[in-house]
Amino acid sequence: MKLVIIDYGAGNVFSVKSAFERLGIEVSISSNKEEIMSADRVVFPGVGHASAAMEKLRTTGLDKLIPHLTKPVLGVCLGMQLMCDLTEEGNEKGLGIFEGVKVNRFAHELNIPHMGWNNLLDSSGFLEYISEDVYFVHSYFVPISSYTIASCHYGIEFSAALQKNNFYACQFHPEKSGKVGEEILNRFLNA
Repeated sequence: MKLVIIDYGAGNVFSVKSAFERLGIEVSISSNKEEIMSADRVVFPGVGHASAAMEKLRTTGLDKLIPHLTKPVLGVCLGMQLMCDLTEEGNEKGLGIFEGVKVNRFAHELNIPHMGWNNLLDSSGFLEYISEDVYFVHSYFVPISSYTIASCHYGIEFSAALQKNNFYACQFHPEKSGKVGEEILNRFLNA
């Protein structure tokens, strides 16, 4: 199996690469369109600011490529948020994969970022029967929508994971979530 992690200047690519390598998967990190299109699985990770990330995606043309991929794609953290229509972080337009979904900032009265272990609620889709704690680090959240396949509670209930056709997305970091994270990555590999 060929797995490509999209390289667009957002952080966290090496911890994601290490997590898949621990599962015995050969991984490449690339921004090359042909290499991404030839992969069996694509991971769209990210830690950073939405505006800077979208600017890099536009500069490389990956903003046009990613929404049209037909193989399984996993968005992680910022990757998930950029798959939505719009984010309050920089009032940035996203990739529009999850149509009509806007990413919001957590209320100021909460300690932000939401950081640490928290449990998944109402898991379905490729996360069905997973309710263990997973690791989060984020200041922006995706509201509950028709794409939500798992939720979490931090001040409010929000989308911990989304799914639409071949697009899977996690607000949490499966690569930092121990054994349950490995199970989630294996499920994506077998999607």
